[in-house]
Amino acid sequence: ALRRPRAVKVTQEDMLGAKYVLPIVLVVAFLVLAITPAFVATPPSSETLQVRGKGVLRGFLASVPEDASSQAEAAEPWLFSFLSLGAALGLLFSVVASTPARAITAEQFSQLTYSQVLGSGLANRCPTVNSNGTSVKVKKGDRMKNFCLEPKSFAVEAETDKGKEFVTTKLMTRQTYTLAFMEGAMDTNPITFSEEDGMDFAATTVQLPDGERVPFLFTCKQLLAKGEGSEFKPGFTWGGEFNVPSYRTGGFLDPKGRGMYLGYDQAVALPASQADGKEGQDELFKESNKVFDIGKGAIEMEVNKVNEELGEIGGVFVSKQPGDTDMGAKTPKTILLKGIFYGKIV
Repeated sequence: ALRRPRAVKVTQEDMLGAKYVLPIVLVVAFLVLAITPAFVATPPSSETLQVRGKGVLRGFLASVPEDASSQAEAAEPWLFSFLSLGAALGLLFSVVASTPARAITAEQFSQLTYSQVLGSGLANRCPTVNSNGTSVKVKKGDRMKNFCLEPKSFAVEAETDKGKEFVTTKLMTRQTYTLAFMEGAMDTNPITFSEEDGMDFAATTVQLPDGERVPFLFTCKQLLAKGEGSEFKPGFTWGGEFNVPSYRTGGFLDPKGRGMYLGYDQAVALPASQADGKEGQDELFKESNKVFDIGKGAIEMEVNKVNEELGEIGGVFVSKQPGDTDMGAKTPKTILLKGIFYGKIV
C-alpha cells in the first residue's frame, strides 16, 4: 500500500527567513538583468552600417552579409547575459574592494617596482616606523635621509561669526602634496637638522566652506630644526623656521598678460586710471607690479616611534605658513597643517 506523503510543517521562523531573503534576490536579479546591459554595447544593425558607415577607404560603403547579421542576433541572448553578469561582478568588486593605501615601511617600499606603486596611492604616503629599541643617537657628521612630511589636515585662517578662526577645508589637489626624499646635515647637542635638498615643495589648493579656493605652496625649504639633547626618543620635540617661496614664479603671466619679467607692464585701459595719482590706485599698482615674495613658516614635531637598529624616526607635526599672495597683489592667508613625518639617520 502506498503511504500518503507527510505534510511539511512550515514554521514561523521559515516564513521570516523567506521574507528577508526575497528582497535580496530581487535586487540582485534587477542589477543583472536591468542595469548591467548598459555596460555592454550592442553591435549596430546592418541597416545602420549601410546608411551611416563608410569603410577605411574613401567612398567604400560598409556592408554586412545577411548570414553574419543573423548569426550575431542568434548569439545575443546568452552572450549579452554573460557579459552583463561579468560587468555586474566587476562593478561590485570595484566598490567593495576599493580601500585606501595601507601603511608601509621604508624597507617594504624599497622592494616595490614602479608598476606596483603606480595608481596605488603609496607615492603620496610617508613610510611608517616599526618600534624597535628606545632611542636613536645622533653623532656629529650624521645626515638625515628620506625626510618626509605627509599632511593629514588643512585649515585656513578666515573670518567667521566669532572672529578669525582656523576653518577646516576641502582638499582640491590630487595625491601629490606630500614632501619626500629630503635630506640634510645633522648636528648634536642640541640636535640640529638643516634641510638641503629633495622634493621640498608641493603646489596645493584647498577650498573654504563658502567656496573660496586658497592656493599655497606647501614647503619646508631651508628648514633649520632644533631640539635639546643628543638622541631621538618617543616624546622628543623639535622644530624651527623655514622659507616659503612664492606660489608663482617670475615667468607666470596673469589672465591680462602681466608678469614679473615677461608680458605687459600693465593691463590695457588701466594707464588712464592710474595717471591721476589719486587714492585707490594702490590695488591696481600691486596687480601690475609683480614681485616674488618669500615668506616665513614654522614647524613643530614630536617623535613617537623609533627604530634603533635602522636609525628610523617617526611622529607627528604641526606647520604654519603663509598662502599665495598672487605675486604681491593680495594679503596671504595663514595655513595650518597637521600630519605625520618620517626620517632616517645615517
